[in-house]
Amino acid sequence: MTKQSYVCIMTNYKNTTLYTGVTNNIVRRVYEHKNSLVKGFTSKYRLTKLVYYEVFNDITLAIQREKQIKGGSRKNKENLVNSMNKEWKDLYNSVIY
Repeated sequence: MTKQSYVCIMTNYKNTTLYTGVTNNIVRRVYEHKNSLVKGFTSKYRLTKLVYYEVFNDITLAIQREKQIKGGSRKNKENLVNSMNKEWKDLYNSVIY
């Protein structure tokens, strides 16, 4: 069985700051962000909303995609979010069920 990896975009309640990350456990990782369990960028800027994610069967591809998204403009990131989540709702509940 292949372990899945995820690329995700997190934001704050006003959608003013974006964070792109990669993880092998999206439920755990978003929970950590929501509860500021890991000190750093996401806790500093209170990035608690999961607004976009992609699923990969290969961690190498997920890391490449993360770098591609991070290297893009904010507009490109906004377009990605809008393609999946036009209302920028928190998608956390959709990944835990």
